[in-house]
This record gives sequence, C-alpha cells and structure tokens, in this order.
Amino acid sequence: MKKDIILSGVGGQGILSIATVIGEAATAAGLFLKQAEVHGMSQRGGDVQSNLRLSSEVIYSDLIPCGSADLIISMEPMEALRYLPYLAADGRVVTSAKPFVNIPNYPSEEALMAELSSLPDVVMLDIEEAARACGNPKGANMVLLGMAAPAIGILDADALRAAIGRVFARKGEAIVAANRKAFDIGLEAGLK
Repeated sequence: MKKDIILSGVGGQGILSIATVIGEAATAAGLFLKQAEVHGMSQRGGDVQSNLRLSSEVIYSDLIPCGSADLIISMEPMEALRYLPYLAADGRVVTSAKPFVNIPNYPSEEALMAELSSLPDVVMLDIEEAARACGNPKGANMVLLGMAAPAIGILDADALRAAIGRVFARKGEAIVAANRKAFDIGLEAGLK
C-alpha cells in the first residue's frame, strides 16, 4: 500500500507540523517514508509545500511525479489549486475554505470556491473558525489533519491521534489535549 500526499500552505500556518505528525505516525506503524519540503522566500507569508510519501514497500524518490498525488492537504485554497497538476485523476483535495490574502492580485474568494467546488473529490471547511470554536485558535492545522485523516487511509485516525500526543508531549498535556480536540473536530467534518 502507498499514499502520496502534497501538503501546502503559507509560511506560519503549520504545514510542517502536519508533516511531522503524519511522519511520526508512519514511523510508529513501520511504514517507509520519504519527505521533501519547499519553503517560500520568507518564513511567514511565503509558499510552503511538502511532498510526503508513505508506503509499506521501499520508496526510492522523495518527489511526487505530476499526476500521481493521492491527496492534497492545504491550509490555503489558492495553494491547493497551485498543486492540482500533481493530483491523480482519482485524487482528493482537503483544504481550508478561508483564503489567506497575502498578495495584491489574489483571486476573488468566489472564483476560488467555484474552481475548488468543480473538482470531483474535495472537502472544505473554514478551519480557523473551527479551531476557534473548539477553544484552540492555533489548532487550525490539526483541524485540517483531522479532516484529511479518512483520505490518508494508510494510517488510521487512532495512529494520527497517538502521534499528536508524542509530537506535542514536550509542550504539556494541555497542548496535547487541545490539539487532539482540534483533530477530532476536523475528523468529524472529514467523515461527512
């Protein structure tokens, strides 16, 4: 079994934390893992993208070829659209529905939503609002990971939840609990 995932967003949104949690879960499950990251021109506000390849068999390349990603997980809708050429015909997109307007010629929200809605398999949610509603405004990335959990497939929700505990353990039990709660809110949204 194999899963090729493109993670995308804008610097400072927590894409690399999502990659860390998935990587931790994959390692604990004994899966093979390859990851390649691209950071934008600035720490905050620039394009951040990661190729994450998980498999029960050996993986030789850390880059996902165009047209073969099983899943795009994006903290930002325009960034999800940027990586559509990498998505397989039967691939899924899981994205925030709320734009992060960081450039002067950012497309209209209506145009973004229309293009995303035209895709055959897309799950969208205002993850920032969901994170605030569950009392963890910094947990939007864990809401997104929860939404994507059903599509990841090679790892189940319990493996990801356990990995959240290990990744955030040094920050204390309250942070672990808050991130698991955000994950569970997203998981419920992703199962609909």
